[in-house]
Amino acid sequence: MSVLKKFFKDTIIYGLATVLPRLMNFLLVPLHTGTLETTSYSDNTTFYVYAAFFNVLLTYGMETAFFRFFNKSEEKNTVFSTTFISLTVTTLLFLIVVLAFNQQLSVWLNISQKYFNLLLGLLVLDTLVVAPFAYLRATGRPIKFGAIKIANILIYVLLNYFFLWAIPKFNISVPYYDNSDLVQYIFIANFIASLVTFLLLLPYFFKTKLEFSKRLFKQFLNYGWPIMVAGLAYVINENFDKWILPYLLGKDINGAYSGCYKIAMFMTIFVQAFRLGAEPFFFSHSKEINAKETYALIMKYFVIVGSFMLVFIISYLDIFKIILVKDESYWQAISIVPIVLLANLCLGIYFNLAIWYKLTDKTRYGMYLSIVGAVITVVLNIYLIENMGFIASAWATLAAYGVMMVLSYAIGQKHYMVPYDLKKILGYLVLAIILSIIALNTNANYYINTFLVFLFLGSVMMFEKRELKRLLKR
Repeated sequence: MSVLKKFFKDTIIYGLATVLPRLMNFLLVPLHTGTLETTSYSDNTTFYVYAAFFNVLLTYGMETAFFRFFNKSEEKNTVFSTTFISLTVTTLLFLIVVLAFNQQLSVWLNISQKYFNLLLGLLVLDTLVVAPFAYLRATGRPIKFGAIKIANILIYVLLNYFFLWAIPKFNISVPYYDNSDLVQYIFIANFIASLVTFLLLLPYFFKTKLEFSKRLFKQFLNYGWPIMVAGLAYVINENFDKWILPYLLGKDINGAYSGCYKIAMFMTIFVQAFRLGAEPFFFSHSKEINAKETYALIMKYFVIVGSFMLVFIISYLDIFKIILVKDESYWQAISIVPIVLLANLCLGIYFNLAIWYKLTDKTRYGMYLSIVGAVITVVLNIYLIENMGFIASAWATLAAYGVMMVLSYAIGQKHYMVPYDLKKILGYLVLAIILSIIALNTNANYYINTFLVFLFLGSVMMFEKRELKRLLKR
């Protein structure tokens, strides 16, 4: 099997492990937006903003550090064991400290005590399974990885429908069920799903001999702390808008904004699927003679697929809007979707480019770039929302990811030059943006918009026909 075929095979399997759960999660968007008022949907969004922030803190770059050292070390058991022990000990210490001050912390975070306790339980369970999941990926077990991930989301989705749809519709009697606070059942469903995942991965807690290496731990921290800072900055880039909007414009606006933001999840799914398959591959393939050429080829086809998705989703935006966000009170924020889609495509390109600082162990650059993005996000949101409204948050996201993408390319080519086909990459991006703008101005004329979609595909076939044939013959 050629290197590229192996990459695409692993990416497809890992992608399915991400795409299928995310697609099933799409089933929840119409359920949540149809069941919850925009203010309650805002509470749901805020809960997961905090979850994302603390997840990065609790893993402190150890997952990426694990991949880096697992692939180049002969002490693979020690690498896994050190990672596992580190994350387990720090998570349990976090749990003890937070339990001692949980009332004060819930007040400080402006979140109810009940929600805060569910958040704490969710954080602990999700952090404890990071090392076992990373081990499955690093040892090439994508099917088991995917099966557990899919089981998690199936439980989550089914419980959401049970709590938010089945109980009210069929008047099912459930002790202590509170229909005045439906959003709590989203968190309860998530907690139960995470608990089942923890139990499924429990055998890996006892799979290897426990060995803790102080030397490796120090190397992990040295490699991982810039990634943690970069991760925190990424959380700010992704979520600062959803955190600040309730304070500046109210929960109603934030709920509508967050609901419409979900339509851009198609691009997010694609980017995340790519990352799951690409990161282990990039590390394991780095010593190959043609590694840089392979990275360049992968980048080009990543941009092609992402650009196609941009044109396709925008061409049929009105259909996606009706399917995913049925409550018209949310549609006041639909104008953010094209901007957020393009922003996430830029983010995906940035993730692709970021391999240069990970392979050269210069992860501090990832931290610097993410901090630049975070500063742009914070500054633009604070200064523009008052005058421009919620649309400022979408433009701030695009500005942050666009700048990070350009800077990463410029700096990366000096430290780890990859022969990217810049002419074609920019050509496909520009073509996709032009076609998307046209699609937005056809008054949802699907004949014209369908022609635009096929025009993009035809252009790709015209320029890539020979290479695609060559790749398929390998």
